[in-house]
Amino acid sequence: MKETLITLAYLVAASLFIIGLKRLSSPMTARGGNQLAAGGMLLAVIATLFMQQILSPIEMVAGLVVGGAIGTWLARTVEMTKMPELVAAFNGFGGGASALVAAAEVARYAEWNIDPVASMQAMASLQPLPTDAAVVLEPFTGLTAFTVALSVLIGAVTFSGSFVAFGKLSGKISGNPVSFPGLRLLSIVIGLGVIAATVWVVMGAADFAVIKDPVVWGLTALAALALVLGILLVVPIGGADMPVVVALLNSYSGLAASAAGFVLGNYALIISGALVGASGLILTRIMCDAMNRSLANVLLGGFGGSSSTGDGGPAVSTEGLTVRETTPDDAAILMSYAQKVIIVPGYGLAVAQAQHQVREMADLLQSEGVEVKYAIHPVAGRMPGHMNVLLAEANVPYDQLFDMDDVNADFETTDVALVVGANDVVNPAARTDPSSPIHGMPILNVDKSQNVIVLKRSMRPGYAGVDNMLFYADNTQMLFGDAKDSISEVISELKALQS
Repeated sequence: MKETLITLAYLVAASLFIIGLKRLSSPMTARGGNQLAAGGMLLAVIATLFMQQILSPIEMVAGLVVGGAIGTWLARTVEMTKMPELVAAFNGFGGGASALVAAAEVARYAEWNIDPVASMQAMASLQPLPTDAAVVLEPFTGLTAFTVALSVLIGAVTFSGSFVAFGKLSGKISGNPVSFPGLRLLSIVIGLGVIAATVWVVMGAADFAVIKDPVVWGLTALAALALVLGILLVVPIGGADMPVVVALLNSYSGLAASAAGFVLGNYALIISGALVGASGLILTRIMCDAMNRSLANVLLGGFGGSSSTGDGGPAVSTEGLTVRETTPDDAAILMSYAQKVIIVPGYGLAVAQAQHQVREMADLLQSEGVEVKYAIHPVAGRMPGHMNVLLAEANVPYDQLFDMDDVNADFETTDVALVVGANDVVNPAARTDPSSPIHGMPILNVDKSQNVIVLKRSMRPGYAGVDNMLFYADNTQMLFGDAKDSISEVISELKALQS
């Protein structure tokens, strides 16, 4: 009866995962979808802990209270600009947890002897196994050993790689590609060591009931090599590719959880891990397509570096081109007389925390009959969906948010395109300059608008590390300074014009 209830709970949880994932595809239903998926995970956790009597009810409630408090605190205190590195850290913790769960299962096998009779009794009753009875549910086979090794490998790579990504995103590690002579060779050697350690673990499973050292030492070596491999895989990747890396590591964390589910025979872990792994890989592919890059090129290309911030003003490019500077009052006048304005947000918007000012400015323009849209590039910001979440925080209506493919044709009939902190995703060199490192990357066709206003701190390049030729175009005006302050001044001018 208990086994049936557990299976039914896992089935309901899996259904909630799938429905929640589907609802995440639209901003209008994303919040509800997230709540459904979270409810499914809560159900799966409670079913596992309670039905199998792993913890007492008091311990479970205490764990839920502590975990819920930590989650609530993080949700309310972490700034939106810090969200990408928080996601990277979560990926790392997920991978590390999966590796530890698989390793704990080996420790259980190592502590207990194999007793088929007691195993069948325990399986039939699903009672907690007595520590003095020394029983397990099934023999430690080569297949089990391989699954454990796979979970430890993926989990450890995800753990160390995610925290390198965390360091790059938070600025604690340089966003520039880090390399040294022999890096690729060292990675290959460690990869061969990983294979050797895995074979060692699988071969040791045959005599595990008598001799445990080969498996234990093999897993230890595997975990150590995997941790180093995760670091070596991420440090050569530049900051421009961090959104792709975050999506890929998210996929890894799901695969690690799924592998741990096979080790434990836990359907909820298998299903949820597979869903995260598959969706992460799909998102990685979408991100690569959005940058016109292959995954291999992202992992091996060493493209881009740290973004630069700082105050600045008009500059002259290496080709002798100059830029035109504008003022908040001129920008306000230009937009107030426009019929259509498209706002293009980027990471600079997140840094300045200007989303609320942008929404207020858009409301003022709409009150005067101006059509306002927001154009969202797939890799705007520093993780997938970063700009959508940022604007949703400011209560920007969902029907004003448009993906690149849906809005690009509108730029030709747009009076003013307002670029707030975006850089590489609006660089026309991606279309016009075959020698540019970002050539072929799909961009927002901002340069085709009648007028372009770019809000930026300085003329320094973005993550791709290349000059943005949009800044030098005849129809472009630069409004230098902090985006929040600049837009606040624009709002003041708009109110003065309307009064």
